[in-house]
Amino acid sequence: MSVQIPTGAERLIQCLEREGVEYIFGLSGGAAMPLFDALVDSNIKLIMVRHEQGASHMADGYARATGKPGVVLVTSGPGATNTVTGLLTALMDSVPMIVLCGQTISPMLGKDAFQEADVTGITYPVVKHSYLVKRAEEIPLVAREAFHIASSGRPGPVLIDLPKDVTQGPCDAPFVDDVELPGYTVPNRADPEDISAAAELLKASKRPLLYVGHGAVISGAGKAIVSLAERLRAPMVNTLLGKGATDETHPLHLGMLGMHGTAYANKAVVDCDLIMSIGARWDDRITGKLDEFCVDAVKIHVDVDPAEFNKMVPLDLAILGDARLVVEDLLPQIEPADSEAWLAQCEDWRQRYPLKYPKQGGLRAQHVLDRLNDLTRGKAVITTDVGQHQMWAAQFCLSTSNRNWISSGGAGTMGFGFPAAIGAQFGQPEKEVWAVCGDGGFQMTQAELATAQNHKLPVKCLIINNNYLGMVRQWQELFYDNRYSGVDLEGNPDFVKLAQAFGVQAWRIKRPADVDRVLALAHEYDEGPCVVVAEVVKEDNVFPMIPAGAAVKDMLIEKPKAPMQKPTGST
Repeated sequence: MSVQIPTGAERLIQCLEREGVEYIFGLSGGAAMPLFDALVDSNIKLIMVRHEQGASHMADGYARATGKPGVVLVTSGPGATNTVTGLLTALMDSVPMIVLCGQTISPMLGKDAFQEADVTGITYPVVKHSYLVKRAEEIPLVAREAFHIASSGRPGPVLIDLPKDVTQGPCDAPFVDDVELPGYTVPNRADPEDISAAAELLKASKRPLLYVGHGAVISGAGKAIVSLAERLRAPMVNTLLGKGATDETHPLHLGMLGMHGTAYANKAVVDCDLIMSIGARWDDRITGKLDEFCVDAVKIHVDVDPAEFNKMVPLDLAILGDARLVVEDLLPQIEPADSEAWLAQCEDWRQRYPLKYPKQGGLRAQHVLDRLNDLTRGKAVITTDVGQHQMWAAQFCLSTSNRNWISSGGAGTMGFGFPAAIGAQFGQPEKEVWAVCGDGGFQMTQAELATAQNHKLPVKCLIINNNYLGMVRQWQELFYDNRYSGVDLEGNPDFVKLAQAFGVQAWRIKRPADVDRVLALAHEYDEGPCVVVAEVVKEDNVFPMIPAGAAVKDMLIEKPKAPMQKPTGST
């Protein structure tokens, strides 16, 4: 009796099963048919999407919510190129993702075959690594390497391009458990001398500040960081993507720093005498004007990626290693800092410069998000799109648990929020998941309402509808003398009717008095996805704000009375 040899596609799906893959987010096509066919007999569940960009964001949201690589499966040519935005988003934010692409048959590579694209070439700048598989026997090794690379060290996306003749031909190559990648090393524990040096610098500080980034989320360093803050008696601040690494309601937590961070967090940045970055990369949204950033403060940087050291700011101490392990090794050497006056000053700033918004003049996005925070108590998974609503959500929706906050940071990808929430809901089915979207970004991936409805996912989408591309409009108001161009979203659909057209439950909020009632209805609804449309005031601005290119000390707490010069940095 002969033993049937599996196809390359079947062997690849078996490799994914061995990696513990639960879901594949994808959209079919000719060059990927062998892979989709192999899924029919697999226990991996295919989540069919309406656009490949949606698939990449779903895999991203799944990965951020679980810590496990998200997997995408698309066809060749435009199917593959439609994932480029998702790959960039994942690379910028260090998210583990595997993108599997169908490709034309090997003999036709480079000959402009139907739906052929040089996908590995096109995506080279936006992946951690990529493969073009030329022989079926390479599949088990490539699969094992891809998952290892995607999820180890500083995580990132890996693309595997698979010609159709490779996936539909035979493959009896054995599975691979161990890989050897010369030149690829994953930092673990830090040099003990660096740990001791950090302890000495912290001991000498009177105004220390712990600056927590996404690397702390990835490594699960939150518990150790809170212990460090409590033992040292030092305040904590976090980046946009560092939200939830440590409980934002902790008494020592000052909230988010940076361009739209809290005033009291930014004042602490200006006045600290030591700032210790734990898994954060000193990006331009944090530093503002580089030559005026923490000029007199000692700077310590803990990171798993040595490429980040001294890239933006000159460091006094760089510590290479996993954030959690570094902080855990540091703790035994920590003594309380002489920081009582510093903590009192930070608390004074918190009381004098609270987040605030007008209570009159119509429905405010800040009010809606403030009440959402009270309703969910920091326990829900919140994803966001990009824009004003994102910053207001970061300010008012406090996260108390790791991996409960999911947002596009480095790439600033509009259209990310809703599909990311779908992926997060698949990854964390027991949790309440809210997508906070703007009316502009939501329309970019709104077709994924069908995906959520088909699976009766209880994901909740809050659309902050101001009929503008609000963040760009804010900049045009402040820096371009109210010369609005390309920001008015005239022609927006009725989002309630749009949701209903997909069979999705939807409500509208028009008045402040309706906020609590409607949010409670959505909170209790669990028969499938639902949409809440908040019709907020058209022209409102996010404050505090550090204009791009300005120093942190030049933060605006409210709208300036005099016209401002055009910013020198990016929006």
